[in-house]
Amino acid sequence: MSEELNDEKTLEPAVQEVQAEANPVESVEEKSETVAPATTREEVIARLQGMVGDISLAKRPELESLKQVFYKLQRAAEEERIAAFVAGGGTAEEFKPEPDPVEDQFRKLMNIIKEKKAAAQEALEVVRKENYKKKLEILDRFKALIEKANTEGASYNEFKAILQEWKEIKEVPADKANELWKAYQQYAEQFYDIQKLNNEFREYDFKKNMEAKIAICEEAEKLADEPDIVAAFRKLQKLHQDYRETGPVSKESREEIWNRFKTASTVINKRHQQHFEELKDKEKENLDQKTVICELLEAIEYDKLTTFQNWNDKTQEVLALQKKWKDIGFAPAKQNQKIFERFRAACDQFFSRKGEFFKQAKTDMTANLEKKTALCEQAEALKDSTDWKATGDKMAELQKQWREIGPVQKKYTNSIWKRFIGACDYFYEQRDKNTSSKKHEENANLAAKKEILAKLKAFDAANLSGDDIQAIQQLVDEWNGIGFVPFKMKDKIAADFKAVMEPFGSVVRTGRGRQSQRGGSPRESGSPREKLQRQYEQKKSEIQTYENNLGFMNASSKSGNGFVDAIKSKIEELKKEADEILVQIRALDSEEDQN
Repeated sequence: MSEELNDEKTLEPAVQEVQAEANPVESVEEKSETVAPATTREEVIARLQGMVGDISLAKRPELESLKQVFYKLQRAAEEERIAAFVAGGGTAEEFKPEPDPVEDQFRKLMNIIKEKKAAAQEALEVVRKENYKKKLEILDRFKALIEKANTEGASYNEFKAILQEWKEIKEVPADKANELWKAYQQYAEQFYDIQKLNNEFREYDFKKNMEAKIAICEEAEKLADEPDIVAAFRKLQKLHQDYRETGPVSKESREEIWNRFKTASTVINKRHQQHFEELKDKEKENLDQKTVICELLEAIEYDKLTTFQNWNDKTQEVLALQKKWKDIGFAPAKQNQKIFERFRAACDQFFSRKGEFFKQAKTDMTANLEKKTALCEQAEALKDSTDWKATGDKMAELQKQWREIGPVQKKYTNSIWKRFIGACDYFYEQRDKNTSSKKHEENANLAAKKEILAKLKAFDAANLSGDDIQAIQQLVDEWNGIGFVPFKMKDKIAADFKAVMEPFGSVVRTGRGRQSQRGGSPRESGSPREKLQRQYEQKKSEIQTYENNLGFMNASSKSGNGFVDAIKSKIEELKKEADEILVQIRALDSEEDQN
């Protein structure tokens, strides 16, 4: 008997692995309960309600898992609502979560479970203490039975009754379990040695015990095929308890049956150890991945996030990191809460900084709206001006100031822009109409000069009377008094006039000397050259204004390409007209130098 008892003490390491709780078997159930993870908040609530109905189901690992899953889903849902609110034009600070009845129910159920577990644990401790007292009483009776066997002999049935009663009493305080077991085994061994049962009775007892232990070995060997190693390990602990509570077998069979059970146990223990080593490796890998995510969030360069687009792009990156975080499993228990707090702090900092930016941006956009409204008022005050050059310069300056002002709130963007560009466009349209009237005047001048040419061609240079010469001179003076003609006809009409006047050169003054077409020096204010110069400067100013508008449209307007192309075409037309005026100015300067 002592050899078997000594061998069976080697079973203790398997139990010691799970002695974190007060009772070895209870601690195994706490650590190894395996349930498929919940995927929705409603499923979490359903499981908690089941635990309230049967508090024995409320194992600590399952409760912790449900708690983490619930708040993980809760945070994900709230972050989605915040993201949608921000995308709609709000800020994270302005977002106000609505009351959540599901979360309230979750908290109430958790409190009920906590209270029931505490009550159950308290009741269990009471039972364990009572069981301890009962087993001490049994040991006293066992001791008395052995003393009786030493003197007058003892009933084997009485011995078996004590063993059965001992077996029926289960849990005792964990710190008393080994002490009780050693005393129990010692008394049982002494009884067998003292009693000196007859061989037939001993063999029958050993045979029954052998059958029981073979059945236990078979159950242990089947556990090697159990897919859930945690559940298999828990069952093995129960088999260890059954094996130790089963009586001895014959001496020649003890080592064999023990080795068989120990071999089956070793297979499960190795699988169990490997499972938790792999779990630890996976948790370490998860910790590494989560640490990288925290480092990426903490490395955000906030000083470079200066526009709405910058923040929106970075927000998408942060949301992607949060999604990746959710897909990663748990980190090691000692670091899991710590790494989550680090992650939460980094996310909180980002959204806090984003909220501050949007709050300040909202203030800035309000100020920008006031500035742009003031520019609209100035543009509206200038739009009816006919001082084309000065007003054009002022309009160009207003447009430059507009471009330097930042954005306004989205709901005002189109209306304030239409108000400003409407005033600008009105001014330019009026100026363009004035320019068109000048072209009409030039065409009229061309027609008048052609009419004079026709009249001059009617005179016979070989037979001129005094009245003819006077009439010709009058036509020449009319010619010189007519203003500009279209630039492309200038040289031709001048050549035609020169050719017609060639026969009359000796009797009629055709040249203007140093007089311009309208009289006065070319350098005098109001002279043709001065007017040309002003026209040239006006064209350059218009070109500059349209180019400014073009740059503004490219940067800020949502108008179609047709509008942009129209502006470009207008710029090319103005450049061509400016070049033509410049040629006229140079021609006048050349003519003045020749005279």
